[in-house]
Amino acid sequence: MSQIVDTITAQEFMKETLERIDEQSLVLVAQGLAVKSDLFQKAFAENKLDNLTESQLLKIFGIIFSVRRKSRKIIREIGFETLKSEIKLLLYSDDPIQQRFSRFCNLLTCLDEHLRYDLTGEILHYTLPNKYWLWCNWMWNPKTKTGSLPLVTTEDYVLDAPDLGSAYMKVGKAVAFVHNVGEAAGFQTISRNLFGTDVYLSCVYIIYAYTVLRMRMTQEFNQVMPGVGEFAKRILGTYKLMQEQNITKNKVAQIVN
Repeated sequence: MSQIVDTITAQEFMKETLERIDEQSLVLVAQGLAVKSDLFQKAFAENKLDNLTESQLLKIFGIIFSVRRKSRKIIREIGFETLKSEIKLLLYSDDPIQQRFSRFCNLLTCLDEHLRYDLTGEILHYTLPNKYWLWCNWMWNPKTKTGSLPLVTTEDYVLDAPDLGSAYMKVGKAVAFVHNVGEAAGFQTISRNLFGTDVYLSCVYIIYAYTVLRMRMTQEFNQVMPGVGEFAKRILGTYKLMQEQNITKNKVAQIVN
């Protein structure tokens, strides 16, 4: 698996992350993702989707960082009933996942491309976290060729793909390798499930963003940048959710111990 993952670079990103934030705080972020996933699973369960209400869907969209302010626009332009039916097909159709992914993205004509795969990836991953993976533009943006995944994979692994469905499969392969190598090499110790890898990849992006901003922005601007924990919770869509659920370090300590 190491031929896809640049293990040394991946370890360095984790080392720099832990110089800025303690590991328990990262466990806390992963626990927030578990709470987020529980909300998705309850709303989008196959036997409950037909009874999903518009207010419930708005609540779910509200914890997706990239589309939360476009939630009403998405529902208005696609139609609530159509959207509900398409979510059910995305999650539970027997068609290959790359076809379902492309189909749902193509439905979202009211959104820019990076928001289409953000939304589609979040629905899949947080509803069925043991089956599907996350793809957000901060992990891999095909247009700009940037993100956390190309930072921790080797140059030989090509993330470019002819369509979004194929790209989702390539992202998934990269995430799986990072997850497994991270556990073996010890650079991903946040959680054994994919939520830990989600948090790790968000930290890779954040450390990279800090480096770029430090070079380009004024010292005053850099001083108002959020810390790693807050930054991670914001791009993962759990910042307000964790406040509402009162997910604290003490609660995480109880879960871990």
